[in-house]
Amino acid sequence: MAAYLIRRILQWIPVLLISSVIVFAVVRAMPGDPADIIAGPDAAPADVQRIRAEYGLDRSLPVQYIAWLKHMARGDFGVSYIYHRDNSELIFSRLPYSLLIAVTSLLTALAVGVPFGLAAGLGEGKTIDWAASLFSSLAVATPSFWFGMLGILVFAVKLGWLPPGGLIRTDESVAGFLCSLVLPTLTLGLHGAAVLMRSTRNAVIDTLGEAYIRTARAKGLRHRTLIYGHVLRNSLLPIVTMTGILLGRMLGGAVVIESVFAWPGIGRLLVQSIINRDYGMVQGILIILVLFFLLLNLVVDMLYGAIDPRIRLVRSHH
Repeated sequence: MAAYLIRRILQWIPVLLISSVIVFAVVRAMPGDPADIIAGPDAAPADVQRIRAEYGLDRSLPVQYIAWLKHMARGDFGVSYIYHRDNSELIFSRLPYSLLIAVTSLLTALAVGVPFGLAAGLGEGKTIDWAASLFSSLAVATPSFWFGMLGILVFAVKLGWLPPGGLIRTDESVAGFLCSLVLPTLTLGLHGAAVLMRSTRNAVIDTLGEAYIRTARAKGLRHRTLIYGHVLRNSLLPIVTMTGILLGRMLGGAVVIESVFAWPGIGRLLVQSIINRDYGMVQGILIILVLFFLLLNLVVDMLYGAIDPRIRLVRSHH
């Protein structure tokens, strides 16, 4: 297992290098000049040129990339052009809030999607199956930001039950903090629940068609044991795969949701940094997201081995 982990982590190096080139190229292709934004609309051309030289923006792109890569290799994310603070300090101060929304949304999706997907798969062609399929199709086809705005309109503006956005900190009010978390969590979790519901349903239907399930039924195995000990257990691999994908999507999708709800996470910070052409901040956030996806992929692979011993056996031979 240790050798497998080392191989997987070493494989990250070329992925991170390729990702860094893509991130740098895409960010630098954005229209506009950070020096113009820093200097202000009334700045003289000489002032703009001085700022460009101060931040190294007058150097060639390959030179800028190599300099940035060297700093990144040391864990130095640079200094924000706009906030005049360490990018790493800003990113890691916002990251917990994005992870909070992503994790609570994922837990909501699991709590709704897996049970209803299991029920739909067991009742294929019945009312519960039609209802689950209808909900799943509508939720997947509808943009998350639309659900967010609808939630604000209904629960915040019309009913006044929940705050329309922003974060109420726990030192101000624990109840207020939980209330401010509800709408962003439900908005992201609703889409995730629909995806997990569909994935679970299909996995359960496929498992029910296996020969060993028919054999277990013929032997008179209790229905509860059959469902939870065989059907659900053997349907876990596609569910775990989709769960890992969803967590990544939720962290990435928080870019839009955090803007809708004025949530102080890295998604909103990313949008503000793009608007302000804060190159170092944008590049730092995107590299952190790449690292998160790589780590998430590794965790999912490790869970595969825990669920299915055959996968552990294959890895041990490699």
